[in-house]
Amino acid sequence: MGLIGGGIHNVVYNGPMVTARDLILQHGWNATAYQILNPGIDHWFTPRRTAVVGYVRRRHAWVAAGAPVCRPDAIADVAASFEREAARGSRRVCYVCAAERLAEYARASPRHSVIAIGSQPVWNPAQWPAIVRTESSLRAQLSRAANKGVRIQVWNARSSIGDDALWTLRKKWLATRPMPPMGFLVESPVLSAASTDRTVLVALRANLPVGYLVASPVPVRNGCLIEQIVRCPEAPNGTAELLIDAAMGILASQGRTYVTMGLVALSTQAQQAIDGNPMWIRLLMAWARAHGRRFYHFDGLERFRAKMAPQHWETIYAIANEPHFSPATLWSMAAAFSGHSPLSMLARTLAAGVGREVAWLLNRRDSIPA
Repeated sequence: MGLIGGGIHNVVYNGPMVTARDLILQHGWNATAYQILNPGIDHWFTPRRTAVVGYVRRRHAWVAAGAPVCRPDAIADVAASFEREAARGSRRVCYVCAAERLAEYARASPRHSVIAIGSQPVWNPAQWPAIVRTESSLRAQLSRAANKGVRIQVWNARSSIGDDALWTLRKKWLATRPMPPMGFLVESPVLSAASTDRTVLVALRANLPVGYLVASPVPVRNGCLIEQIVRCPEAPNGTAELLIDAAMGILASQGRTYVTMGLVALSTQAQQAIDGNPMWIRLLMAWARAHGRRFYHFDGLERFRAKMAPQHWETIYAIANEPHFSPATLWSMAAAFSGHSPLSMLARTLAAGVGREVAWLLNRRDSIPA
């Protein structure tokens, strides 16, 4: 029994109105915890509102954003209640971007299956100055952006919601992506859900925004998830690094001890864990890494984060409430990120790719002297 986001009440609760944000600030340990407040994510509460799960509904499954937000000793009970609620609608459950704490519980359960999907880099921001001193390529990028006149400002998170310049910048950024925009935990319009809990940094050049960074709290781990880094095509090289450098400095000054930039899908840092996945999933992942580079820069994303010398990498998992991870559950995961049918996403991606190739050929033809 529980309360389903959207106002469907299965029990009557007469206590104080505890919100999802309240629970996140009290129990948020998973790096994705605060992301459940982003647009498009529903909330399921336990009957006495002591725990919350953020999720999206797909045809065959409820796909949860990370682990349940609750006390550590309540994870098993909360997960069981959430899964019973989903089962009433004949839906399975998949927890995506879950970390080791939920994976440890699921491995001990015969009713669950666990697959590794990648890893996320982790820093202690107090160690960031030492990293900058030892990483010459990082220092070079920081210097490039600074020498081009890029400066970083802290913006009020709430006032950022309606800033036209930032939304225009985001639109330009999305236009450079090889795939249509993904939602859920990837390219969600975070600015529309900005709050005083989030940190928003803006990169300015000639007083015009050329990039921004949004960091969201991971309260129990005394840290933050750098949830989104956006830069326009005209931004000088090093703009993203300069935003990260400023964020690390601010978080260190606040006494934060944990910073991550989130999941790198199919990361080589998680290869040992990925090798333990079922054979059919390993084959799909190998195919995606070999043939999906033109649509999603797996290697580039990992290289970008690795060059900043994280202290360590955490393996990230998808967990299903079924004894063996099924193709149907994997399909539901893909549908959660695409926002609709994965086939539709693939068709739009291929169409966009063909369009770019045609435009390149036309530009090349026009550039050839007669």
